[in-house]
Amino acid sequence: MTSNKKIIKLILFIQFLFFGLVSCGQNAKVKTSIHTDIQEQTSKIFDNLVTIRRDFHMNPDLSGKEKRTSEKITEYLLSLGLEVKTNIGGYGVVGILNTGKKGKRIAWRADIDAMPSDIPDDVDFPSKNKGVRHICGHDVNTTIALGIANVMASQKEKLTGTIYFIFQPSEEPYTGAKAMIDDGLFDIINPNEIYGSHIAPLATTMIATKPGWLFADYKTIKISFQNSDENDTIAAYSKELISNLQNVAPDSKFWDPNTLSDPNIGLTNPNTIFTDYLFVNQERFNVIKTDKDISIDAYIGSSDSKLLAAAIPQLKSEIRKSKFAKKLIDVTYSYERATVNNDKHLTQESLASIAQLYGTENIIRLYGEMPDYRGDDFAYFQEHVPGVYFYLGGSNFEKGIISMPHAPNFAVDEECIRTGVNYFSSMIIERLKNHTK
Repeated sequence: MTSNKKIIKLILFIQFLFFGLVSCGQNAKVKTSIHTDIQEQTSKIFDNLVTIRRDFHMNPDLSGKEKRTSEKITEYLLSLGLEVKTNIGGYGVVGILNTGKKGKRIAWRADIDAMPSDIPDDVDFPSKNKGVRHICGHDVNTTIALGIANVMASQKEKLTGTIYFIFQPSEEPYTGAKAMIDDGLFDIINPNEIYGSHIAPLATTMIATKPGWLFADYKTIKISFQNSDENDTIAAYSKELISNLQNVAPDSKFWDPNTLSDPNIGLTNPNTIFTDYLFVNQERFNVIKTDKDISIDAYIGSSDSKLLAAAIPQLKSEIRKSKFAKKLIDVTYSYERATVNNDKHLTQESLASIAQLYGTENIIRLYGEMPDYRGDDFAYFQEHVPGVYFYLGGSNFEKGIISMPHAPNFAVDEECIRTGVNYFSSMIIERLKNHTK
C-alpha cells in the first residue's frame, strides 16, 4: 500500500474505523460442502503457508528487484499444475487455473515488493537483507494469493471458468500495475472481474470495504505565467487562488486523525464528514522560475472527481478576470494517478456472499474516502476490469500485534492468512458458481 510515510499519522490510523472492535473468532457459518472443503484444505496447508510467508519475510525484495520472490511464486504455482507466465512488467507473474469448462473469468491480484527500512524487525524471523523489510504486509498478501491458488486447484473439478492469479511487482512506487498492463497483461488474460486485498489494522477475522473510491484522489495542480517583474506578486496571488479551492474549514475535525474512527462522523458512519471535500497541502507549494516563465504548483486531494474536474476551469476563470490574465500560459494537472474505485455491484455481491458464509459481524461497511495520502495502484487494473479492493485485518490487540502498514512497529498475526484464504476462496467460488457467463 503506497503512502507518504508520515509515520505518526499512519500510526494514528490504527484507530481508523475500528472503534470497539475486538477479535471475535472466525465464525463458522459455512453450510455448503464446497465451502467446508475450502476450510479443510486451508487448515491442511496453513502451516506450510506460514512457512512460505516467513521465507518471503526473511528474504524481501525491493520494488523492481523481486527476482527471488518471483521465482518462489512461479515454483509454487507450477507445483499446483497452473499455467504460469513470468517477467510481465518486470518480475510480474501470472498463474492461470483453467477448469476446462465455460464460465466466468476471475482475477485475484497480490503485490509482492518490500520497502527500504532500517527499522528493527521485532520477530523471530527478521529480514536477512539489510535495509529492506516487509513493513507493509506484501509478504502476507502474496502468501494469501498462493493459498487461494492452492485451494482453487484442489477444487478444480467442481469449478467452472478460469481463475487468474496476478502477482504484481513495484506497488510501493505506484508503477507495477501500469507496467504489467503496458507489457501486455490483458493480451495474456481476459478477466471479467478482478479482486485484491491488503493488510489493515483490523482484527484478524475482519474485512472492510465500500463501493466507489476508498481513498481520496491526489493531483498536483500547476499554474504557469510568462516571466515578468511581477513574479513575486503572481506567486503570492496564485497560492491564494489555489488555497481558496479548499472547502474544509481550518478548525474542522477533519484534520484530527482520531476523527477517522469517530462512531458519529468517522468512516464507519453514513453521515461521515470524510466526503465531498477538497483540501490543499499547504506544505507542498512550489515556485519555479525560468528565463521564460514562472510556475506555481501545489498538491491537492479530493474525495470527489467532480470537484477535481472543476478546479482547473475555476482557476482559469479567476485568472482571466485578473490583471495577470495576459501573462497566463496555462493551468494543468502536472501529476495525476489512478485511485481505487470499487465497482458498486461487485462490492455489494461479494460482501454479501462472505457475510452469509462467515458472518456479518466480520464485515465492516465503510463510508467516505480516506484522506491520508494512501493509495494502491490496483486502481490501474480497475480502469480495465471492474473489481473490488478489500482491507483484511491482521491485528491481534490482546497480543499487542498491530498491522498498521509502514508503521515502525508493524506486525501481523498470521491467523489472517487463514481468514484471507477462506473468505476470498469462498467468494471467488460464489462468483464462479452463481454468476457464470
